[in-house]
Amino acid sequence: MGLEYHMKTPLSEGDVRKLKVGDIVYLSGIVVTARDAAHSRALSILNSGGSLPIDLRGLAIYHCGPVVDKKDDKWVVVVAGPTTSTRMDPLEYEFIEKTGVRMIIGKGGMGVRTVEACRKFGAVYTIFTGGAAVLAVKGMKRVLDVHWLDLGIPEALWVIEVENFGPLMVTIDSHGNNFYDSINKEVYRRLREEIYPKIGVQG
Repeated sequence: MGLEYHMKTPLSEGDVRKLKVGDIVYLSGIVVTARDAAHSRALSILNSGGSLPIDLRGLAIYHCGPVVDKKDDKWVVVVAGPTTSTRMDPLEYEFIEKTGVRMIIGKGGMGVRTVEACRKFGAVYTIFTGGAAVLAVKGMKRVLDVHWLDLGIPEALWVIEVENFGPLMVTIDSHGNNFYDSINKEVYRRLREEIYPKIGVQG
């Protein structure tokens, strides 16, 4: 296991560059949820010369479709577990490049293009424990704003103030390292060197 950091948005490139795969982050500041539809709309707007309703530079985006409720005219997050991040993978390189986000929070692995974007532009991908949607809410202080509700509540951009939100484990750092690639390589090595010879399989 790596080091533990307590960080606050907006994150600088220097903040992000010191993080390594395996480090644990507890984040305070602003997190913005963004799933498939939000990624697509954001890129469409930016590529057309427009601007987003919130400046994402230095912020963290969360691959999440929260369940929310309205109490006394205020939005309250009920549960907020991570969405499988591979769904956003085809758009993430361009999203990181165009928005300037420094941290992505999600679940599961992401591919080589996202790894390259994190390395090139100074960002990290972190994972929040799947199945702990109620735990995630404990780190969320309040909903500051919401945009694009026409996409539906899960797909909207929810702007959330968080405090010690985590634990978030760095699985892709800004130096080209990918935790899941390392795991896959180690599994294949053990198969090739330890398992295959015992059962007479050529690796």
